[in-house]
Amino acid sequence: MNRQNFTRSTIAVAVLVVAGGAYLHSKNANIGIENANAAVPVAAPAAPVSNGAPVVAVATDFSSIVERAGPAVVNISVTGKAKQSAVSDEDDDSGLDPNDPFSQFFKRFGPQLQIPRHPQIMRGEGSGFIISADGLILTNAHVVDGAQEVTVKLTDRREFKAKVLGADKQSDIAVIRIEAKNLPTVQIGNPALTKVGEPVLAIGSPYGFENTATAGIVSAKSRSLPDDTYVPFIQTDVAVNPGNSGGPLFNIKGEVIGINSQIYSQTGGYQGLSFAIPIDVATKVEQQLVAHGKVTRSHLGVAVQEVNQALAESFGLKNAAGALVSSIDKGSPADKGGMQVGDVILRFDGKPINQSADLPSLVADTAPGTSSSIEVMRGGQTKTLTVKLTEATPLKIAGKDNGANSQGRLGLALRELSPDEQQQVGIRGGLVVEDATGPSAVAGIQRGDVILSLNGKPVSSVEQLRQLVSKAGKNVALLVQRDKDKIFVPLNLS
Repeated sequence: MNRQNFTRSTIAVAVLVVAGGAYLHSKNANIGIENANAAVPVAAPAAPVSNGAPVVAVATDFSSIVERAGPAVVNISVTGKAKQSAVSDEDDDSGLDPNDPFSQFFKRFGPQLQIPRHPQIMRGEGSGFIISADGLILTNAHVVDGAQEVTVKLTDRREFKAKVLGADKQSDIAVIRIEAKNLPTVQIGNPALTKVGEPVLAIGSPYGFENTATAGIVSAKSRSLPDDTYVPFIQTDVAVNPGNSGGPLFNIKGEVIGINSQIYSQTGGYQGLSFAIPIDVATKVEQQLVAHGKVTRSHLGVAVQEVNQALAESFGLKNAAGALVSSIDKGSPADKGGMQVGDVILRFDGKPINQSADLPSLVADTAPGTSSSIEVMRGGQTKTLTVKLTEATPLKIAGKDNGANSQGRLGLALRELSPDEQQQVGIRGGLVVEDATGPSAVAGIQRGDVILSLNGKPVSSVEQLRQLVSKAGKNVALLVQRDKDKIFVPLNLS
């Protein structure tokens, strides 16, 4: 329930060169291709499969893709001045308890060794891929972040100094250019056509080993990571390590469908969960960076969460789909457009929202100033709202929790917030959890949480909540605030 904070995993191999000649891995962390349409050889089944017979998977040969597309994948080396501050094992800017295992998720690569407090030269490596024959290259923003000099090495051992045309930290996409002609390029695919379970191939420079190929399958699509509200990541089990960042993820046709960017890791190395930025997201960013040197996106001003079956039943939905609004920024387009906490967004400009991760990218891709129609489910009825989008600014999450008596069906001991507490938290009403047992404890509600509403109806007194619970069915949804987060928590009262 409490949203964990993660830091972006940087998949670049980096070395800090200090005065005494010592080296240290940096904390920095990986894709269109011509003539890559040839079919990939696949071993054929021994006999046709009859109706009812099990489907048999066969081995995939990626050698033709590596041969054709490999020359368009480049190694990127960067140099720059490191900050004049000590970095040690104790330093941690994630804001998490270092003993919390979640603090290791998406941790920046590189051993956290002590560095002398004097000027150093930072050297790092990553990957990229050529998308135009005249030298346009895509990579990750974190690969070239802070670089004073960028060098691109091709598979034929030619090296070029590159110019950074632009970098967008929110999507982690950067565009660089080298002065060269008739270069090999990749072919761009359509991630929307990719299916979970399909084989995929990554090429990059893990730990500096150039043009290394690793393969796996698509594990999931449209993954929304805690610190990334914009990118619907492609999850794979492809071995991706430091140095793979910015490199391409290919489908079985040899088309690039993603840019390898992050991993889940408690050790800093590959643990079977890799995440790639869909190439359609990357190309939209690339077009803006090349044309304007920056990226502009639209802002709706809501925080949303996934609708599971329990929440769907609580809100009267036939299917577990849509994006459930858990908080709204005051004065935002959503606020001005009449959106309410508890609304379930079903469509945005006519496009269905099947899962919460679908919404941010649709909003971001819409030009600021556009009046968009949003279909929501509210109180069991559908409504269509018109919202005028504004240009995105740094995201804000509403509220601050201060840390409530009716155990009843909920299993909660509650008290009302004092006026001072309400002012500090920035809300009106609400009940503080003093103890949680039964269904609430099972759902993860904790002492100090603030209960804001039940099934979308705000609560300001224990008696009011008791009455709402008495009229509720077996499934209810509590809007709970903890720290800076608001989230709907489904409870089964049966």
